[in-house]
Amino acid sequence: MTYRNPTPTVDIIIELIDKPGRPIVLIERQNEPFGWAIPGGFVDYGESVETAARREAMEETSLAVELIEQFYVYSAPERDPRQHTLSVVFIATATGEPKAADDAKNLAWFESWQIPQNLCFDHNRILQDYWRYRHYGIRPRVE
Repeated sequence: MTYRNPTPTVDIIIELIDKPGRPIVLIERQNEPFGWAIPGGFVDYGESVETAARREAMEETSLAVELIEQFYVYSAPERDPRQHTLSVVFIATATGEPKAADDAKNLAWFESWQIPQNLCFDHNRILQDYWRYRHYGIRPRVE
């Protein structure tokens, strides 16, 4: 019997705590799907989601992050056009100057009103949920 399971991924909302307004870091993807995205990627076999989140943050942004909390799990089958994934999303903090690396073509940090329109995957929804949580303390609802 062959099992088809969603592939586990992580996304890390990185707050730059040494910058005014605590902006978040987004990367511009070098590979398809193109556009801006929350840093993240696939969890390797034998790796915890926490370790994967720290590794992906370092690989894509050159930042050592402190994971503050596990925010939410997003698992809609259509969230990634390449395959069915589920993402464990973390909120993390970091200091210093992020630099685009690995499969990040570019990198920038943004306040809530500056978020680019061309976000990949379901990252628009994730960031809307995050800002709602940050500004009003309201967590996403289970659907």
